[in-house]
Amino acid sequence: MTEPVLQVRALCKSFGALVASNNIDLTLMPGEIHALIGPNGAGKSTLIAQIAGALGPDSGTVHFAGRDVTALSTAARARLGMGRTFQVSSLAMEYTVLQNAVLGALGQRGGVFRFFRPVMKDAGLLASARAALEQVGLAEFRNMRTSELSHGQRRQLEVAVALTLAPKAFLMDEPMAGLGAEGSRRLMGFLDGLRQRAPILLVEHDMDAVFALADRISVLVYGEIIATGSVEEIRADARVQRAYLGEEAAL
Repeated sequence: MTEPVLQVRALCKSFGALVASNNIDLTLMPGEIHALIGPNGAGKSTLIAQIAGALGPDSGTVHFAGRDVTALSTAARARLGMGRTFQVSSLAMEYTVLQNAVLGALGQRGGVFRFFRPVMKDAGLLASARAALEQVGLAEFRNMRTSELSHGQRRQLEVAVALTLAPKAFLMDEPMAGLGAEGSRRLMGFLDGLRQRAPILLVEHDMDAVFALADRISVLVYGEIIATGSVEEIRADARVQRAYLGEEAAL
């Protein structure tokens, strides 16, 4: 039987009286896009932060790539192959596209920022960065300042940075946010092919994108997973319909 790349078991997190994660179980299987959806305030960002290592759970475990990573830092999880993109861009806007990609490759080595200038002459790092930019379609923009990229291109660059980490899985937090219709269509096509390289846990409010891309969907409401299933199963689930009443036009 195929083992999950990512497995969350009985994860709990509270902030005072607010229960943000209540006994959450979640898996990400090889080759799939597993979408995580839910109303605003459902606890999606808190869950992703716990999976990525930015926030420690009160209880429960996170297993990734065959090992328990619950106590590991974000950087350690990244070095194991957990690639993350953010709702708000974390790119260095003053640097070029290539320099941002090199920073990602340097992070995979466990390098430090003060050695940035010398590593721009490192053939191995440059090759890794250029290969990642080629894969996301940004090779021709490698010398452009990142601040001059379109919003959609910045999303592609974030994926390129993650690719330099030789990812075994991607955590993507609202990659469609701020994109127009055409930009969303292009990114959807890109993500559809990316799953063959590494599975994707996708947090997204764009339901058209979710239904077009997801192999499975988990619905998070008030810190609890109320349903997990295929697109068809989630569309037909009465609990999901009630949870989204007034929040989404239609499932």
